[in-house]
Amino acid sequence: MKHSLLFLLITVLTNQLTAQETTSPDSATALQPVTIKAYEQNRQLKEVSGAINYISKTQLERFNNTSLLPALNSTPGVHMEERSPGSYRLNVRGSTLRSPFGVRNIKVYWNDIPFTDPGGNTYLNMLSYYNVHSLEVIKGPAGSLYGAGTGGALLITSQPEAWSAGADLSYLYGSYNLHNINAQVRLGSDDRRNVFSFTHQSSNGYRVHTNMDRKVATWETQLKVSDKQQIQASVLYSDFWYQTPGGLTKAEYTLDPRAARPNAEALNATIYTKNFLAGITNTYRFNDRFSNHTTVYGAFSLIDNPTFRNYEKRTEPHLGGRTVFNWNTAIEATKLNITWGGEIQRGFFNTKTYQNKAGSPDSLQTDDDLGSITSLVFLQAGLRFPGDWNIDAGASLNRLSVNIGRLYPQKVRVKKIYNNGFAPRIAVSKKIIPELLLYASVARGFSPPTTQEILPSTSVISTGLKAEEGVNYEAGIKSSWLKQRLYVEINAFYYRLQNAIVQRRDASNADYFVNAGSTKQKGLESQVYYQLLPSRNRFITNARLWISHTWSRFRYDDFKQGTTDLSGKQLPSVAPQIVTAGLDVSTRPGLYGNITWYYSDPIALNDANTDIASSYQLMGARIGWRTPLTKRIAADLFAGADNMFDVRYSLGNDINAAAGRYYNPAAGANYFGGITLKFIAGSK
Repeated sequence: MKHSLLFLLITVLTNQLTAQETTSPDSATALQPVTIKAYEQNRQLKEVSGAINYISKTQLERFNNTSLLPALNSTPGVHMEERSPGSYRLNVRGSTLRSPFGVRNIKVYWNDIPFTDPGGNTYLNMLSYYNVHSLEVIKGPAGSLYGAGTGGALLITSQPEAWSAGADLSYLYGSYNLHNINAQVRLGSDDRRNVFSFTHQSSNGYRVHTNMDRKVATWETQLKVSDKQQIQASVLYSDFWYQTPGGLTKAEYTLDPRAARPNAEALNATIYTKNFLAGITNTYRFNDRFSNHTTVYGAFSLIDNPTFRNYEKRTEPHLGGRTVFNWNTAIEATKLNITWGGEIQRGFFNTKTYQNKAGSPDSLQTDDDLGSITSLVFLQAGLRFPGDWNIDAGASLNRLSVNIGRLYPQKVRVKKIYNNGFAPRIAVSKKIIPELLLYASVARGFSPPTTQEILPSTSVISTGLKAEEGVNYEAGIKSSWLKQRLYVEINAFYYRLQNAIVQRRDASNADYFVNAGSTKQKGLESQVYYQLLPSRNRFITNARLWISHTWSRFRYDDFKQGTTDLSGKQLPSVAPQIVTAGLDVSTRPGLYGNITWYYSDPIALNDANTDIASSYQLMGARIGWRTPLTKRIAADLFAGADNMFDVRYSLGNDINAAAGRYYNPAAGANYFGGITLKFIAGSK
């Protein structure tokens, strides 16, 4: 019934639309230049002296239109995990070492709004697939501009630059009773934009006790006040729950990968979240050389989480702001750009822990107030010299203040301040020839514990945790050849991390965290894109072949656990090698196909490297037909499959899990099909 109502709404709105021709997004015969926002440079990706993965809408649409995971996993140095449907972790160069769930140690922004809360946690699953138009992943320490974090930063944009009024309606059905519907309406003009969107996704899941349901509603607006000023606002509400089946032992995983951990259903192990976020950004250009970009926001998260050992209730209101000034000038033939500003966030969290009685809260165990204030100030300068020499240098000062007030069972007040977060970065690049850039950089990372690491599920206040600190050395090349048809990017890095924070689990499966001494992290990341056809004047208008490769040699340098010396052991959660490759083809009649192959090396599951997850290979495909139905309506009809060879593997391992409960099996062979209708308004 609700699907019929949504379709009726879109149909009524299209009566206001006028005719306009539609074109295929795959009509290019050369790889298109990509302009990114990372480090506030607004330059082409191939000219930025840093390891940045850019994921466009076209790359997102290669898969099943339900998750960012497969597109992120097609890029080097990044591995997104899904422990159960909707339960995501994001691993950038080993950053999930300290993440039993969620996203930590990576700073995330959505439409310039700080999406990571002041406690250091990011609920990435409150976004739907349709809330993302493009992503930029900054790998390695990005603290010179984005604050504390040794893993990197993720910049998410929800809307394209080009504006067109109209409406979209999308529906998908897949294996395990997967449903995903999205309705989006775009009203106004280029100077006064309004976008309303609603998404509902649900699934029964592959394993027992893996149902999920997510509803996301957004309103986004952009107003051009004058030639100098623009205001943008984003409002998001999500209502999301998913069941957590728990990790399996190797014996349970081998016997029945679809099983849940014993008692998962009896205890109703589930996460219920309601999230609200509202932010407004003002951009003001004083003149051609000087501008300011200021964002303020407020957010509220309400979380209920019956688990295997307790029932947790969290309320997490927080607010904050970020301001960035840009000034540029030229001194003869040398161009200078200076960026400076600051960011502050404050959280007023409360966590109550109860006994879990058949999925309901019972007697109160602890009641804690957590106040956190995180702040940074930053300065960055970029010099563009004659002869295609570039120097970028920046630094930030970071501070985290945490106040914990235990209200029950006895009153305790603890305060901890992490204020030594000096995070500099310097990068040098040179164009050897017009299409070949060499670059090198040095950056320091600083990452204090998150509030959930200071107060983990053991309910023991861990103020003895130290902040991670490290220095990353990096060098790479970016090049384009054959009239922009071939793009090659290779980068190598060496990262020395001190006081690495790693996760542990006690006998009751509660997580806690310790500093694990130092690590040595060496890596090589590469990607190649090749446009196969030099001309589009044929039946096949576009054919692109691509491959990405990640090699990681991450080791504990000096780490002892009790009397056990783990120095030289491989860091768990990181595969030594990952390879992804794909082929994308589109034709003049609108038929298209996407094929993706993925390989992962074995992965260590604990610090001692005594348990190893097997290597695995995956194959996925999507075929479809994009065609105009009328002069104002276009359709994309598609179908596809994931894990086509029905491989058994775990997509999100619980590292260092007690009793060897590491495995969270992913779905076997599964299928999907759907349709997207685009209604495009014409000019008056």
